[in-house]
Amino acid sequence: MPYRNWFKDWFSSPYYYKLYQNRDESEANAFIETLIEYLNPKPGSRMLDVACGRGRHSKALADMGFDVTGIDISLPSIEEAKQNENEHLQFFLHDMRLPFYINYFEYTFNFFTSFGYFRTRREHDDALRTIAQSLKENGLFVIDYLNVHYVENHMERSEVKEVDGYKFQISKWHTEEHFFKQIQVFEPSTQTQKHLYTERVAKFSLGDFTEMLAYQHMQVQEVFGDYHLGSYHLYNSPRLIILAKKVR
Repeated sequence: MPYRNWFKDWFSSPYYYKLYQNRDESEANAFIETLIEYLNPKPGSRMLDVACGRGRHSKALADMGFDVTGIDISLPSIEEAKQNENEHLQFFLHDMRLPFYINYFEYTFNFFTSFGYFRTRREHDDALRTIAQSLKENGLFVIDYLNVHYVENHMERSEVKEVDGYKFQISKWHTEEHFFKQIQVFEPSTQTQKHLYTERVAKFSLGDFTEMLAYQHMQVQEVFGDYHLGSYHLYNSPRLIILAKKVR
């Protein structure tokens, strides 16, 4: 699979949702509730969910009383998300590297390591520029990313999962600059390999994000290390959750 298309092809694949269909969303939903309680947005605040997938978390935010827009590069995901659209919830097929609404949202979110997929630093800068431009002055951005040092020390190198007769052989490794996850999909009947996908995520540290955000006139306000918004520790925290403000 060509690198330039891996995230679009994999996230649009029916095998992606089959592999992760039993993923426990309770922790994710609890995190969003905790985050909103911490941020305390005004009712009706405009929010942008970048890389929203099928829109489950966008819908949760809208159900809390906010005006939510979700964008994603996967057509199948957006088509499913649109089934839940209403007056306060809308979805668009959109590449985060390209400009979207300008000076419109009070809050923008990028949840669950939905970043770091692109080939060049310039493309990641383009995505952060889109996010920064979408915010009003003093608007807030929250990015939830993996903690590089934690993942390096806790990586499970290989595993096999079986879902609806399909077998998924998963292999993980990392280099100096990226984490990789290779997924081999085997047919239920013949158990021959049908598809091969390889995820690639950049090893962005807190320092990297601080620099990239500052370049887009966003200033880091708080850093958390888990979904309970606990303190961030370089090697012990499973997540890197950054709250940044658009300063101009």
